[in-house]
Amino acid sequence: MTLRTIETLGDLAGKVVLLRCDLNVPLDGGRITDDGRVRASVPTIRKLRDAGASVVAMSHLGRPDGAPDPKYSLAPVAARLAELLGEPVAFAPETIGAGVTLLENLRFDPREASKDAAERESYAAELAALGDVFVSDGFGVVHRKQASVYELAKALPSAAGLLIATELDVLDRLTARPAKPYTVVLGGSKVSDKLGVIDALLPKVDRLLIGGGMLFTFLAAQGHKIGKSLLEDSQFETVKRYVVEAKERGVELVLPTDIVMASGFSADADHVVAPVEALEETPFGAEGIGLDIGPETAAAFAAHIRSSSTVFWNGPMGVFEFPAFAEGTRAVAQALTEVDGLGVVGGGDSAAAVRALGFTDDRFGHISTGGGASLEFLEGKTLPGLEVLGWQT
Repeated sequence: MTLRTIETLGDLAGKVVLLRCDLNVPLDGGRITDDGRVRASVPTIRKLRDAGASVVAMSHLGRPDGAPDPKYSLAPVAARLAELLGEPVAFAPETIGAGVTLLENLRFDPREASKDAAERESYAAELAALGDVFVSDGFGVVHRKQASVYELAKALPSAAGLLIATELDVLDRLTARPAKPYTVVLGGSKVSDKLGVIDALLPKVDRLLIGGGMLFTFLAAQGHKIGKSLLEDSQFETVKRYVVEAKERGVELVLPTDIVMASGFSADADHVVAPVEALEETPFGAEGIGLDIGPETAAAFAAHIRSSSTVFWNGPMGVFEFPAFAEGTRAVAQALTEVDGLGVVGGGDSAAAVRALGFTDDRFGHISTGGGASLEFLEGKTLPGLEVLGWQT
């Protein structure tokens, strides 16, 4: 079977389309701080509206614990969606009618994410009664077996939206047909979060660049002293295996050569650049904590990225939220915009980082809307929200 697309649903004129989006955006006091996922939903909504359909969009936001909570309301999203669409967006519990309506947070009902299939089915049946067909376009949740992702797709004629189709095309290019040289850049805090994707991609890539907090486990496993930097000593044998396997496969495993060491974890912490052989020989001694890759490493990573035809990046290089420790992430982002080929920002913190640092989406080949879903796809896992739409890996 192949992925069912909107075209398989036939004539949509006059029909009510239930549209599952991923509008799980970060909020600060009711203000959206990154509207990337809202903007990513607009093309599918416009396609459905152009086809003459009324759209009832739905999403979750945060983890409200199965009960209404004003701080997790989708009301700010409805307002932003209306601005982007240039037409009114009704917000439930207002009356659902012609045009575009956004339902309140699906996770205000405990059945949405229940582990009991019967409970999810009962919620999906209530949602199904609101429309004629279902379009799934929330790529960030397709790895979850939840009522609005899985059971609803079974309850109505269903298909994937434009965003999911785009995400799958990009991920297929990263896994089945990557142009060479192929470089993967991994960051973030923990090696354990990336085990599956490293195992899956190591046989396919030419270079693997390691940054973020996870780099210190690699350095410590090689005998370097790392002060109070992040460490998963339970992963020593795993990272040693990766070093050996990379060498056997002819993959260039690139680790940092210098680190920005800080006196503590704060935006205004004192900091110095130190070579990896001397991370505890700074003014902070064994109390120092690494918060970013150093400038030498950033330049080397950027050169590797720019010389690649395919690049997948997931995870910041440092604590980008603090300006003093954002330069490694900025260097990687800038280099990704200069790739002569496909440069992919792998969702989650990476997507938030590039926008926070002032990069616009159109400067990259693709910014994924689903960090966890992207990683599970790359790991070769079966994603229930795709499987129910006919997709087979």
